[in-house]
Amino acid sequence: MPARPSPAATNATRRVVVAVALGLLADAGVRSTAAAQAAPDPALAAAKAAWERHPADVDSIVWYGRRVGYTGDFPAAIAIYTEGLRLHPDEPHLLRHRGHRYISVRDFPAAIADLERARAAVAGQPDEVEPDGQPNARGIPTSTLHSNIRYHLALAYYVTGAYARALPIWAEDARTAGNVDQRVAATYWWVLTLAQLGRYMEATRTLAQVRTDWDVIENGSYHRLLLWMKGEITEDALLPPTASVLERQTIGNGIGQWYAATGRRMQARAAWDAVLATGPSASFGYIAAEQAVARLGAR
Repeated sequence: MPARPSPAATNATRRVVVAVALGLLADAGVRSTAAAQAAPDPALAAAKAAWERHPADVDSIVWYGRRVGYTGDFPAAIAIYTEGLRLHPDEPHLLRHRGHRYISVRDFPAAIADLERARAAVAGQPDEVEPDGQPNARGIPTSTLHSNIRYHLALAYYVTGAYARALPIWAEDARTAGNVDQRVAATYWWVLTLAQLGRYMEATRTLAQVRTDWDVIENGSYHRLLLWMKGEITEDALLPPTASVLERQTIGNGIGQWYAATGRRMQARAAWDAVLATGPSASFGYIAAEQAVARLGAR
C-alpha cells in the first residue's frame, strides 16, 4: 500500500488549494454586499469554514459556491466552481452550478458549454435528489441533479433563441419528471418553445394534459401560466394581490413569451417592459424578458 501523506503534508496541500482559490476570488472582484456586511449569513459562514477545512471536497465546493451565489456575487461563485473544476475536471455537480451562474451573468455560451459537459458526464448514471439551499415552504426538495442540468441547459438555449435546441431537452425533462413541480416547470417552457417554433397543435395537446388540481409546491406561477395559456383562467387571475417581485417577473415574462409566440408583439413588449422595470435581477423570468427585448431591438 502507498504510504499515507502525513498530517503536515495534508495541511500544506490544503493551504495551497485555499490560497489558489482565494486568489481567484480576488481576481473576480469579490466583495461583500451591503446586506451581507450588515447581517452576516451564518449559512455562508459555515459553508466557507467547511470549504476552508476541505477545499478539495466536491460537496464543500458546491455549497460554498451556492451560498456565495445567493448573495448575488455571481463572479465569486463562478471562481469557486472554476477552482473546483481545476481539481475535478468534468465533475457534473460543479459544471451544473457553474453553468447556472454563467446564466446569471449572461454568459450563455459558457453556460451551454458547461451544462452540455455535465449532461454528458451523467449520461447513463443514476440520478440523485439535489438538496435545496433555499427550501420551499414544505421543506421538500423537488429537483434532481439530472433535471437541473437539463433545465438550465434548455433555458440557456431558449433565452438565446435557439428553440430547436431547447425543445427536445424540455420534452425529455417533462416526460421524465419525478414529481409535479418538475413536470410543471418543464411543461411550461416546453409549451412556450413549441409555440415559438409555430407548432401550435402540439402546444395545445401538451396543454391539454395540465390539470388544475395538481399539488404544486413551489412552481405555482408556472402552473397558473399554463392554465392561462390553456384558457382556464383569465390574465387578471395570474397575479395574487400579494405577489412578490419574483412572481411578477415570472408571470410578466410568461405573458410576454406567449404573446410573442402567438404573434402579438406589442402586448409582448409591454409585458416585458413591465418586468424590466422591476430589475435588474438574475431571475429566469427577468433574464428571459431582457434577452427577448434585446432580440426585438436587433431585428
